[in-house]
Amino acid sequence: MSERRQLINLAYRLLGSLAEAEDAVQETYARWYAMSRRQQDAIESPGAWLTKVASRICLDLLRSARARRERYVGEWIPEPLPEPTQWTTASAGGATADPADRVTLDESVNMAFLVVLESMTPAERVAFILHDVFRYSFAEVAEIVGRTPAACRQLASSARRRIRASQTSATSAAHQAGIVRDFKEAWQAKDISALIGLLDPDATVVADGGGVTRASLRPIEGGERIARYLTDLFARAPGTVTIVERTVNGRPGLVAQQDGRTVAVYAFDIAGDRITHIWAVLNPAKLRPWTTG
Repeated sequence: MSERRQLINLAYRLLGSLAEAEDAVQETYARWYAMSRRQQDAIESPGAWLTKVASRICLDLLRSARARRERYVGEWIPEPLPEPTQWTTASAGGATADPADRVTLDESVNMAFLVVLESMTPAERVAFILHDVFRYSFAEVAEIVGRTPAACRQLASSARRRIRASQTSATSAAHQAGIVRDFKEAWQAKDISALIGLLDPDATVVADGGGVTRASLRPIEGGERIARYLTDLFARAPGTVTIVERTVNGRPGLVAQQDGRTVAVYAFDIAGDRITHIWAVLNPAKLRPWTTG
């Protein structure tokens, strides 16, 4: 069980969904405990065995996810994660530790990174995450993916090119936080001019409501259009909505709360002094770690 944290970290990066990551890890352990004690003792490195099995389960899930995502209502965004100190999970016995507290928040889980991973083939994603993030050799990756080491090297190289092509100029966390704070204040003040000044002219907003809650089914493009859309959205929101600053997948973000309940999580990508992408997750199924009551 000491391998569980590593497996959750791996599975979340491979799947972009904490719920699916938990299921994959549970299935991995089910396969371990289905073996006899003699079979378990014959495995030289249980940790390596668990990682291999979990990776293969994730690979199968990624392949089937393509068909599922085609049936998904609207845009699909990876599940956002808060800082470990910021979540609770309601249960009959009160708040309990969420498995997400075992996910290490670093650059390999920021939303922009995860969105690019979604554009990769399942084999590319697995090869890249195992080699570049978790430092497995290509020989080890090949055994998991079912390709030659040379083919896995090519897969990881292709994935690396996609990552590089999507990267924006690096800005400090403090600078990003300042821009997000300015954005929040302009949004709450319904200051369209200020919002336009903070948004890149070619900025994009992608919303994920999963067909459960109201959300734009297609990306919204253009700084001015986004500013007017968000201002109207805030004005039409039923009841009192509070926007608070929170860390989202390791980067400055915003959370919308209504009556103590998280109703939306916003992740940002920032280049220089402008916001280039906003990902808005409104699907309640993806907001479980953010539940505050």
